[in-house]
Amino acid sequence: MKAAGNPPLITLGPRVRKSPFYDATVAAGAGVFTIYNHMYMPSSYGDTLSEYWSIVEGVSLWDVSAERQIEISGPDAAAFTQLLTPRDIDNCPVGRCRYVIFLDENAGIVNDAVLFRLEENRFWLSPGDGDVLLWAKAAAAMSDLDVTVHEPDASPLQLQGPLAPRVAHKLFGDIATDLGYYQFREVTLQGIPLVLSRTGWSGELGYELILQDAQRGTELWDLCMAAGAEFDIKPACPSLARSMEGGLLSYCSDITIADNPFTIGMDRLLDIDKSFDYIGKAALQKIAKEGTSRRLVGANFQGEPVRPNEHFLPVSVTGRIAGHLTRCVYSPRLKHNIALVNLPTEYAEPGTAIELHLPEGIREAEVVALPWFPAEKKIPTW
Repeated sequence: MKAAGNPPLITLGPRVRKSPFYDATVAAGAGVFTIYNHMYMPSSYGDTLSEYWSIVEGVSLWDVSAERQIEISGPDAAAFTQLLTPRDIDNCPVGRCRYVIFLDENAGIVNDAVLFRLEENRFWLSPGDGDVLLWAKAAAAMSDLDVTVHEPDASPLQLQGPLAPRVAHKLFGDIATDLGYYQFREVTLQGIPLVLSRTGWSGELGYELILQDAQRGTELWDLCMAAGAEFDIKPACPSLARSMEGGLLSYCSDITIADNPFTIGMDRLLDIDKSFDYIGKAALQKIAKEGTSRRLVGANFQGEPVRPNEHFLPVSVTGRIAGHLTRCVYSPRLKHNIALVNLPTEYAEPGTAIELHLPEGIREAEVVALPWFPAEKKIPTW
């Protein structure tokens, strides 16, 4: 019997899918998994701090197949995609990506995603954890548009870190280093069909290698590890510390259906009054006019390194509960703790003093603007 306080284990079974890279990750030392989009996803190779530094200073390889792609195709695919998001995708050319969100009728956020435009009327959506496929299918069924919505054979593998361009260049040549931020190309690697994109969830330079043949997962993993060996490539998982430092938000944690795009600071990426109709348009226009009542902001706090929270925690201002903490972690580079907190707008200005109600006690904190470290976008020459 396990001692009290030890984390529970996960039972493996066919109800939850394994990724094409599952066997390779286990062989590489993945010992902890989480469930994301109904799939097993590695969450630790045993040394979270070592993984963090490989992402920040070197190069790392992540299995993120749980970012299940949703394909929208057909004669009305562009019109239907416009219906799903308040961002105008007409100005997204083929071969480019856009960060988008999806709303419900009250402008609550259903999910966020990276949108890929593969053809004029063929798109991929790469969402966070949630049943976006079923939501999109329902929207298609209720529309009069001629579209097909399905999950393609597409499994992302992320190559992330400042040395990622060097590894990608070894694998793909100048195509990799000529790609601009949020651009992609369909390529092959030793006959393996891929979409190679300058995207990722690290805040560092990086790529997603989206495998289009699920039978060749281990082969692709091994090719990446071999190409990265001279750069000391490490298997890694999405880093809580690095994602928070970069202000990269997580659906179900920092973003929920109770939040609107203004709450999470995404209003700069919206085309609220675009000529196309979209789900939640009237509600979003009303919020744009009246303002949002809450904001998601950063917070700095000192003391012993904090343990990441398992659920939302109360946040108070001058002794009264005012909001909640969504995630917290110790930042190895900043050398202090950081948090993301959801607060009433009047308390969301940088410099505001707040109190975080952590399991070990109350910690005094100060509101700061996001992000702590901006995303790295430009590939240096060498």
